Amino acid sequence: MLAKMGSGMSPCAACKLLRRRCARDCVFAPYFPPDEPQKFANVHKVFGAANVNKMLQDLPVHQRGDAVSSMVYEADARVRDPVYGCVSAISSLQQQIALLQNQLAVANAEIVCMRMQQAASNAVSLKSSPQGTPPEMSSPLQPRSPELQHYKPATKALEKGEALWT
Repeated sequence: MLAKMGSGMSPCAACKLLRRRCARDCVFAPYFPPDEPQKFANVHKVFGAANVNKMLQDLPVHQRGDAVSSMVYEADARVRDPVYGCVSAISSLQQQIALLQNQLAVANAEIVCMRMQQAASNAVSLKSSPQGTPPEMSSPLQPRSPELQHYKPATKALEKGEALWT
């Protein structure tokens, strides 16, 4: 939206905050509408109006919207966390990804163990006596990896009504 003071329209949020007249060719007007003043206030606080103006003028028009979105995101993150900014959010998400990948690996290992138990059980039942009673298995297959030892086997956990992951 292009804002002109003389036509009854209010100036863009940037010009309003900077207390200047919003020109017809204002570089801020399309990206900082008057009804979102905090958007520009945070960007101005973090980057400075002159730097934002220079960055926007140096970019092609079709890339300016993405640049403003990035600056607004970083500025909002810097206001919430002045030291790390959006890096803290990225770090937190990376930690969540690592945790979920570990849980997925454990679940996949349990699936492999259950399939091996199923295959062993099927093999035993084929070799069973004519009455159809399979001999007892002395020890079920359990994960041998140390990082999997604290997880309950799925069948025992489900029998007790417990969660698979602790």
